[in-house]
Amino acid sequence: MEKLVERFIRYARLNSRSDDQSKTCPSTPGQMVLARMLFDELTELGLSDISLDENGYLMATLPSNTDKPVPVIGFLAHMDTSSDFKADNVNPQIIEHTG
Repeated sequence: MEKLVERFIRYARLNSRSDDQSKTCPSTPGQMVLARMLFDELTELGLSDISLDENGYLMATLPSNTDKPVPVIGFLAHMDTSSDFKADNVNPQIIEHTG
């Protein structure tokens, strides 16, 4: 659990804010920084067929752990954050409720 929390905090610290005025994809360099970080972590986790294109589309395959015929599942997510809020110098915190 600790490693998961560390990863989440590392992701939240990145400035992956989108730019509504940009004509590029991804719209800011920070989004590609996150994509490259995720690429490295997917590699470290042992996924296969990992690819990252110039538009920041990251794909990977998690091989099945069963011999049974099962359907393929796809997960999709945005790697950018809203342009409505500042994204510089974010300092995520975990505040545990102890009562």
